[in-house]
Amino acid sequence: MSKITIRYFAAAAAAAGTEQETWDRPETLAQLRTQLIDTHGTEMAQVLRAGSFLVNGVVRRDAGELGPTGELTVDVLPPFAGG
Repeated sequence: MSKITIRYFAAAAAAAGTEQETWDRPETLAQLRTQLIDTHGTEMAQVLRAGSFLVNGVVRRDAGELGPTGELTVDVLPPFAGG
C-alpha cells in the first residue's frame, strides 16, 4: 500500500498534536477526512468543518479519489480569517 504525507497548519496542527504524519493512503478524500476525525477527535472535526485540503498543492473541495498512485502530500488547512 502506498503512503501519503499529511501536513497540518495552525489550528489543524494543534488538533493533530503534530505538524506532519505519514499514513497508508486511503482511496478518497472522504475516507481521509473520516480517518482524520477518528484519529484526532472532535477538535479536528471542527477544523475540517470550515477548513480545506491541498492535494499536491491543488485545492480540493470534493470528496473524490485522491488521484494516481505515487507520492502524495495532503495539506490540512484551517479556515482563514479576513477577506
